[in-house]
Amino acid sequence: MTDSVIDLGELRDEPDPESMPRPPRAHGRRLRCALVVVLALVTLAASAVASPRPAPVTLPGRPGSDVMIDGDLLLVMEPASTETRQARLAAYRLPGAEPVWQAPLPAEARYWGMIPLAGMLLATGYEIGPEGRETLTVALDRATGAYRWQQPGTVSKLTDGNLLLRSGGETVPSGLRAVDPCCGTVRWELSGLSPDMRVRDTGLGVDRVVLNQLDGPVEVRDAITGAVLARADLRPPDGGRIGLDLTKDLLLSIDRGSGTVTAYELDQLKPRWTRARVHIDFALDCGPVLCLRTGNNELQALDPATGEVRWHSSQWGWAWPTDGRLLANLSGVGPSEQYVVLDALTGQQLADLGRWELYQLGVGGRLVGIRRHPDGGVLVGELDIAAGKVHIVDVLPDVTGGCQAITGYLVCIATTTGSYQLWKLTD
Repeated sequence: MTDSVIDLGELRDEPDPESMPRPPRAHGRRLRCALVVVLALVTLAASAVASPRPAPVTLPGRPGSDVMIDGDLLLVMEPASTETRQARLAAYRLPGAEPVWQAPLPAEARYWGMIPLAGMLLATGYEIGPEGRETLTVALDRATGAYRWQQPGTVSKLTDGNLLLRSGGETVPSGLRAVDPCCGTVRWELSGLSPDMRVRDTGLGVDRVVLNQLDGPVEVRDAITGAVLARADLRPPDGGRIGLDLTKDLLLSIDRGSGTVTAYELDQLKPRWTRARVHIDFALDCGPVLCLRTGNNELQALDPATGEVRWHSSQWGWAWPTDGRLLANLSGVGPSEQYVVLDALTGQQLADLGRWELYQLGVGGRLVGIRRHPDGGVLVGELDIAAGKVHIVDVLPDVTGGCQAITGYLVCIATTTGSYQLWKLTD
């Protein structure tokens, strides 16, 4: 089925048969009727033979594998097994999933993420050692799977094409390191940092890092060079700890003790506005407004320039800006959540999209959801936020769930085999 919308149409009265003009009698009427019937049957038969759905590709990876598509490569990262105690990354050529290469991932670790960049594949996970867990990133050559380098830390792409690695955590000092993806060459690094740090991702990569030091000032750094752009002590008069949240060009300083939130312009740490007696859990980018999730389970939308509350509601749990509107979910619903479309400036509900397990195929890409079909399998829909509709993409009968959405494809567990299968999504 191709990008269709369920439409029940309209009911209309049937025309009165007596009011219809009668066709003139003519010789050969039976022959003409027979030809018409034959032509209609041929037309119906031709229309009934729809283009067959391409057969799904059964993936060689075990359940629990992470899957990613990068260009014409299907990448499957399998967890460590009890036999090998070592994870592996394998590449297969699409559309037939022919093997290209496979490579073991070094160290005993639980890998959970992949990033393709500059001809490299970067796998990140937790390295399990005698002193506990530490994050680790390993770089493999995309074309051959050959090992290139590994360094501690989780990885993010920088806007200039290099990488930012963050290491450490609650039990060990944190560190930052900018490296070249080709060979792991360090461009700048900082060590002995507080684990409380934030990064700003522009959608094209990270460009700012904010450090909230213990008993010290807050620093805003250029993620490309590591240079300090602004530094200020944002702690309250009693010297208590503050929390930080970052959205677009605003840094929020959160004093949970007094319930005070102050917004600063990011690159100068210049105060913009302050709100008192508000206890927030986190902030969200909601396009033209700034969303705050409060401690009493309320979503507030603020004017980012003044901090004035534009609207608030306890109905919605989260909200995301999409196509000039907000996609929000009903608070406290469950794994298959109900989604609605809101006007960002007023909070008015514009459409109810129903209940879905939602997947996004890339930043700003298609929003694809699945839900159980009453006759078995799953229904696949694309959520069109701008139109406030759901387009039915396909029905996959041989699927139990456990799906992952990747560019142009859906990976789910097959009912009959219990293995992962790859379905190509129609446009």
